[in-house]
Order: sequence, then C-alpha cells, then structure tokens
Amino acid sequence: MNIHEYQAKTLLAQFGVPVPRGLLAETPAEARQAALQIPGPVWVVKAQIHAGGRGKGGGVVVCKSPDEVEAAAQRIIGMQLVTHQTGPQGKKVHKAWVEQGTNIARELYLAVVLDRGAQCLTVMASPDGGMDIEEVAAKTPERIFTTRLDGGHRIWPFQARALLFGCGLTPAQVNAGTALLQNLVRLAAEKDAVLVEINPLAVTVEGELMALDGKMDFDESALKRHPDIAALEDPEECDPLERKARELGVNYVRLSGYVGTMVNGAGLAMATMDAIKQAGAEPANFLDAGGGANEQMVAAGFEVMLSDPNVRGILINIFGGILRCDIVAQGVVNAARKVDLKLPLVVRLEGTNVEEGRRILRESGLNFETAASMSEAAHKIAALTAGGAA
Repeated sequence: MNIHEYQAKTLLAQFGVPVPRGLLAETPAEARQAALQIPGPVWVVKAQIHAGGRGKGGGVVVCKSPDEVEAAAQRIIGMQLVTHQTGPQGKKVHKAWVEQGTNIARELYLAVVLDRGAQCLTVMASPDGGMDIEEVAAKTPERIFTTRLDGGHRIWPFQARALLFGCGLTPAQVNAGTALLQNLVRLAAEKDAVLVEINPLAVTVEGELMALDGKMDFDESALKRHPDIAALEDPEECDPLERKARELGVNYVRLSGYVGTMVNGAGLAMATMDAIKQAGAEPANFLDAGGGANEQMVAAGFEVMLSDPNVRGILINIFGGILRCDIVAQGVVNAARKVDLKLPLVVRLEGTNVEEGRRILRESGLNFETAASMSEAAHKIAALTAGGAA
C-alpha cells in the first residue's frame, strides 16, 4: 500500500527524521492560509498523488509570496497530472502540500527497500539525489552504494558511515546521517514497509540534512498489525474495481488486457496469465478465488471482472483441492445467469468433484467452451477474443 508524500513526512518526523514544515491544502484558499502560517520567503506547492516525476509534469511549483502559492494551488488542485509513472491518462490531484522552502546545497538519495532475492532489508544511498534512481543505476551504477541488514533489521553505525562517506558528506554530516539512517531503518522494520525512500535528501547551505520528499510502500499482508498505516489509505488513489473487490473480499488486481481470469491460488494465477500471453492475448486481471472460496465469493469475483469494460472474454482455470470444482461451477452458473453473460467463456476444471462440476456446467444451458489443459484453455480464449471489442 502506497501513501502520499505528506503522510510519509509525518511518519518520518515521528521517527526523528528532519523534514521541512508544511501544511495540507484542499483548496487554493487553504493553500494561501498555509503560506501565511509557514515562514517564508519561499514556499513550495506540491501535488499529492501516488506517483513520482510530479515536478516534470507541473505538479511542483516554487513560490515567493502567499499570492503565488494560492495561484499555484489553483492550477494544481483539480489538474490531471501526467508523469512517467501515471501513464498517459494521468491522475487527478485532489490536494496539495504547501511547504517551507529549503536552501539546498546538494541532494542525495536514501532508501530502505525489501530485497526479495536476499530476503532481507537493504539500504541504498547515492550522491546523485533528485534524479530517477533507475537512470542512475543504468548509467552510473557505481554511484549507488548498498548494504544488507542483519536478521534483526538493524543498520550498524559502521555500515551507515560507510554509505554516507561514500556520498561525500563531512564527518559532522556523517554523524547526523548515521542517526537519520538508523531511524529510517527502524521505521521500515517497525511498520513492515517494503520501501522507505527519501529523494532528495538535501544538504542545506547551513550543512544540515533535510528530507525534501518521502515515498513509502507497505506490505498489505501486514496492515492488520498496523491500523495506523491502514488508515492512511486514500480511496481516491485506488482503482475503483480493486476497491470494489476488496469490499467483496476478493483478491483482485486490475491489469491492462482484455481476458478476464478467475483462478484459485496465486501460483496458478501467474501461470495462467503467462499462458494467456503465450497464446497471443493479454490478461485483464489477477483474480485469486482462494482455496476456501464459496459460491458467493466466486459470484463476487465474476461481478468484479464483468465490471471492467475492457474485458472481451473470461477464462476460468480451477484446480480443485480445498476448493471443490462443483462449488466453482455452481457459482459460475449463478453469476452468468444473474448478469445475462454474453461474453465468451472458457472453463477448465480439474480436481475434487470435477465430474460433478462438469455436469453442472454441461446441464446449465450456458454457451461456453471447455478445455482439458491450461494451454488449450488459453488458446481458446485468445481465439475467441482476438480483434474484438468489449
């Protein structure tokens, strides 16, 4: 789960990381009032969306008076902000963060990220902050320094000092940065974050360190342990279908394709999406009905898939273990009748009560295709949806 910059900075401050003073505004008038409460002479107005590259898209404006702050907020709030991370459709800005300007001498990059390959948290640092870290990694990878953390999710002072001296900081700045990095790691470990990023970490003209931006991503599976983090979710930033699926208790991720999929088990779902792509089609979603799904959950998944206007056809691929094939079949039949399904449907069932499931489908009167294997199912739905429109 991602959060906004202003929320990330609140967390950073709680964990002892210095951040500029700022206030949230949802209207231009509120932005002006914020500027009057925050010492100048320079303010920064920043669009709040879950995407990077906001400055390049016109979502970050430096202002020199409260009038300029209000005018900037007038342009930013309500705009459809397009960045390299939003795609061409962009994201609508609902709020802005008004922040005290900082005298910047140089900019660094710091992050704590979950390294899934190494199965541990890893700290990254670079003297090239303020840029896309992907660009730095591609062009000058030697300027990114990393260190893996131990099983206790701690960064030892000697590890932090090595990273910070590598970034060219003075001894006094390294001392301050070591405490900052330890707090950053503590935040990531205590809140089950998979990413805590500061880009840029500014070195001010006065020689102090200041987090000018914050990006955080949290493990959704751990949110039950952190109701304070779960409460930070912004419904406006969620895909409406994913939000609907969550409300219905369905594990669903929307994709950009046109073949709806319903599968039980994350591994089988990934394999099914691979099979669809190998057959020349594009999956419209990841939908895991789960091992303990009942008829109501299957019907709910069907409802969510059919709410996507890009879906041209549906592939159901179930391997019945805990989840019985007859329950899936009855759920499919009931859902298809309820919505008066007109789209092509391919069903592949194997496992527990498979013959009963096939009988239910066969006697349903529905117009559908069956398949004996995952590859056959994928090729059938690819042929049925090729060149069509939802």
